[in-house]
Amino acid sequence: MSGNDTREHIKLSARRLFARRGIDGVTVREIVAASEQKNSGSLHYYFRTKDALVRELIVDTAKLIDDRRNAALDQMEAEGGPRHLRQVLEVLVFPSINLGEANGEEDTYLRFISLLALQNRGLLNEVLEGGLNTGYQRCLAHIRQLVTAVPAAVLEQRLVFMSISLRAILAAREASLERTETTHAFWSAEGTLGNLLTALEGLLCAASPP
Repeated sequence: MSGNDTREHIKLSARRLFARRGIDGVTVREIVAASEQKNSGSLHYYFRTKDALVRELIVDTAKLIDDRRNAALDQMEAEGGPRHLRQVLEVLVFPSINLGEANGEEDTYLRFISLLALQNRGLLNEVLEGGLNTGYQRCLAHIRQLVTAVPAAVLEQRLVFMSISLRAILAAREASLERTETTHAFWSAEGTLGNLLTALEGLLCAASPP
């Protein structure tokens, strides 16, 4: 195995562990063992520290999603859109699923990020401030332009609710599909993701109480 292959194998093994137990629940020794490295100093050799490894995994995950979102938005805006809220929600949701396809790996991206947001949101935000969530911010800007019947302060609260719930829902989907060898009765059902989009529309556009 080449040095680059070893490096990527350590990253994949670490992300699998972090996705299940969070970064605080995983030791360097466990990462080395899971990646089947005979040299106990292999993580230090390739990444220096566990923190540096975590930061690189955040970048990998965020960049993949951000690139997909920006590409979808570029095309949509070139065609004069988006014209409907649902189009923006599709850009938020669909680039965030099936992330393992790019590298032929299992999907553990969303659970890794979801647990990290709960355990160390400061670290996550610090890394994302490097321009890795521009697609998400562009989506929010379009939502603010399209949802005009809801007071601005109320909409901002709902955008936070949407972010938290969407991350949790897609992480749950990822975990369920990983445990299923064929299809999942709920998540593989026709119309499930469409119903998720409808639920998000309702969350953002519901009439405010008097």
